Amino acid sequence: MDRVPENSALVREETSVFGRMFAAVEKVKERLDRSCSALENANIPYAIIGGHAVAAWVATIDDGAVRNTRDVDLLLREEDLVRAEVAMAAAGFVRGEVMNVVMFLDGEDGKPSQGVHILLAGQKVKESYASAAPLVDQFQMIDDKRVVELEELVQMKLNSYRRKDQTHLLDMIGVGLIDDSWPGKFPAELGKRLVELLQDPHG
Repeated sequence: MDRVPENSALVREETSVFGRMFAAVEKVKERLDRSCSALENANIPYAIIGGHAVAAWVATIDDGAVRNTRDVDLLLREEDLVRAEVAMAAAGFVRGEVMNVVMFLDGEDGKPSQGVHILLAGQKVKESYASAAPLVDQFQMIDDKRVVELEELVQMKLNSYRRKDQTHLLDMIGVGLIDDSWPGKFPAELGKRLVELLQDPHG
């Protein structure tokens, strides 16, 4: 195979694409760090949930199995939202709401897809869910950040159970965080979902 010249348009384009890709990952990490620092400095209890919580737990076993995510999802108490708005504003975030979901946009022109999405502790995300979201004190410290407890995270993923939630559950199964002893920890409907994934982890 002929070697592509280093100064070719193709190489320049690939470098640019990969550069943007890596920059996007760094922006998400920076957004997570800035959010957590703002809440910590204001003494507002929180917990990281969603894809970053999954990544943190997976990394405790195998950092090579970590999946990148663009979402920054945090758990807050409803009574702390006003204080959180002040703390997050000091870090450059603007409170917004899209489809009844509270979020903090990254600046006045921030996109919802790049915002910090908030779930309310102890409340159901949807009435149809089998259980409510965890409390903010149900967390473990991982690298100086408050990450929702593993069992609570798994239950959240089983409740929502979208394609990406199933993928996150399979990631945790794949590194051994979840095994055949886990389905009994949850309501029957959720336990059944987990059994199905455990029985066919490769789809």
